Amino acid sequence: MYKAEESRYSKMKFNRCGFSGLKLPAVSLGLWHNFGTNDDFDNMKAICFTAFDNGITHFDLANNYGPVPGSAEENFGKIINGDLKPYRDELIISTKAGYLMWPGPYGDNGSRKYLLASLDQSLKRMGLEYVDIFYSHRMDKETPLEETMGALDQAVKSGKALYAGISNYDAETTAKAAEILKELHCPFVINQIRYSIFDRTIEKNGLKKYALKNGLGLIAFSPLAQGLLTGRYLNGVPADSRIAKDGRFLKRADLTPERLLQIVALNKVAEKRGQTLAQMALNWVLRDEAVTSVIIGASRPEQVKENLGVMAFPSFTEKELEEIDKISSAD
Repeated sequence: MYKAEESRYSKMKFNRCGFSGLKLPAVSLGLWHNFGTNDDFDNMKAICFTAFDNGITHFDLANNYGPVPGSAEENFGKIINGDLKPYRDELIISTKAGYLMWPGPYGDNGSRKYLLASLDQSLKRMGLEYVDIFYSHRMDKETPLEETMGALDQAVKSGKALYAGISNYDAETTAKAAEILKELHCPFVINQIRYSIFDRTIEKNGLKKYALKNGLGLIAFSPLAQGLLTGRYLNGVPADSRIAKDGRFLKRADLTPERLLQIVALNKVAEKRGQTLAQMALNWVLRDEAVTSVIIGASRPEQVKENLGVMAFPSFTEKELEEIDKISSAD
């Protein structure tokens, strides 16, 4: 029977989620990959246990994570209702709805019908009475924002979620959503967005500045640019890499000669800091107070441990930040 490491909370920094009372670990675990139907269940458990033993209390899911859609929640449900069950109150579990989940007009986007039905299905798959954060997974221009936010409010007020969140929302829509949820007295705490050295969208569209000013938490997914900001591709494309095995989200065409030169140059900066490239990339996302947490994925427990090495490294110097900016902006 699994017993959590007693020193787990001394290994992690916890950041307040905007102006709310909720704190998240600086590093969270995402179950987007490697928790599907054909993945090894014992390895899933080992990844989760390693994460929790090192202070990762937040496990991030969505209704469509797999493949097949729903299987990540089912597998995590077996873990949370097995060895992790005694620790439920120490965990933050989040899920989302917004992308295609089932056929027909009610299994996609941001309608009240879809979001609330999906949440019920997610809770059933995971065997939980509630999730800690329930997200609208993406903007839906065909559904009134008031309807989508009203569904999140209903999820919270029904006791099926403790906090409301949004994901992949731009700055303008985030501000509108915040106003609606404020009027509803719904605890809206976070926007989950893509952010990395190679993707600065939230800096350009004003979302990062808005969140910091208005007390909204940000949690970054793909901080390693789907694996490009690691050492995996420094010497070509390994046979067991994401590009070679999957190719749905990271394609060979993404690894251009120009991008590879950037990766090599960034790796040299990381080496000077005594870090792996992945550790430096995570440090960069967490370099200021705007980002509450970064979501990592892992295919094995050792990757979790390596990424958690980020907690031991110092802040960046201005010279290092300028060098990273110069490298990442080069054509």
